[in-house]
Amino acid sequence: MALLVQKFGGTAVGDPDRIRAVADHVARGVRSGDGVVVVVSAMGRETDDLLRLADGVSSARPGREMDMLITAGERKAMALLCMAIHEAGVPADSFTGSQAGFLTDTNHMNARILEVRPDRIRAALDEGRVPVVGGSQGVSTDNDVTFLGRGGSDTTAVALAHAIGADACELYTDVTGVFTADPRIVPAARRLSRISFDELLEMTATGCPKPSMRSVEYARAHRVRLHVRSAFTWQEGTWVEEEVPDMEQAIVSAVTHDLSEAKMTIAGVPDRPGVAARVFRALADLEVSVDMIVQNTSDHGVTDISFTVPHDELDRCLALVGELVAELGAAGVSSDTGIARVSVIGAGMRTNPGVAASMFETLSDLGINIQMISTSAIRVSCMVDADRVEEAVQALHGAFGLAEV
Repeated sequence: MALLVQKFGGTAVGDPDRIRAVADHVARGVRSGDGVVVVVSAMGRETDDLLRLADGVSSARPGREMDMLITAGERKAMALLCMAIHEAGVPADSFTGSQAGFLTDTNHMNARILEVRPDRIRAALDEGRVPVVGGSQGVSTDNDVTFLGRGGSDTTAVALAHAIGADACELYTDVTGVFTADPRIVPAARRLSRISFDELLEMTATGCPKPSMRSVEYARAHRVRLHVRSAFTWQEGTWVEEEVPDMEQAIVSAVTHDLSEAKMTIAGVPDRPGVAARVFRALADLEVSVDMIVQNTSDHGVTDISFTVPHDELDRCLALVGELVAELGAAGVSSDTGIARVSVIGAGMRTNPGVAASMFETLSDLGINIQMISTSAIRVSCMVDADRVEEAVQALHGAFGLAEV
């Protein structure tokens, strides 16, 4: 007997057949004695369809109205799933984010959870009913509907699991778990039976698309056990938990890649205190997440600063930094969109030297040039040409023996 939060992504409830399949699965869990709370995303690509509708009627797109529009997708899905669960013979009630007790800040389109008050969810469970919660939404301190952003349903599920003291949070997707690399690029990629929060957090930060990075951060902070598994095969997936101190860790657990970033370079920057602070404070005020940063050695009092930003933020960043060039006395700013990041990740890297050397040697043997490097205690990332990144992933996966059981 367990108390579970089960989150189902858009493809898992993409059509009536899929909704009925999910309802049958939920009903089986309830009949086996489990307490089940469901969190559901919008059906299929409905969120994208709603965004296109918004583009068709307005260029203004006020944040308050966008949140009201986008969260309609989850409300539709939760009502339909509730009907299907009823049809499967189990009573169920649908709840919006506000009804489920999600209080957020006032930041529209990317709100943050401040508090979860799950009184109505607990009451439904006590009555033997299945609460079905619309994901990625809440109500702000100004009493407005808010949207948690892309991937927010994962965060909803994890936050709700923490709030009700669930035994685990099951994140159902269209894949069977977390793999040692993207199986579309590396057919020999292996599903991991277990991974630590820290490892998965590094993976999601460097290109692994599921689950969302925010949800993993929340799970790690509040020690919510995650189970990433398939809504199509229902087989055991990947458990995400805290590291066991006395357990031997794999030196490298996975290779990830990310094509979502672009590189910017500010050339001829005067090498004096405060210049970098001025640039990156301006970018922070623009709410842009800067990743890798490299500053060249000063030559005759000037240097170059390179850094990466998300592709979809590049134009805004170029406009901002372009205005700063004259103020800083720099020579100019340029960008490169033809780059990609490849990373190796593993908890065992903390106590095993030589991973970076092996990575660099593998890329060198292929003639792949490394443009930028960043590291953490359990990750090494290299920026390479985008048209060589798949080759790099395949080679590194083989070099570290990740296909071997």
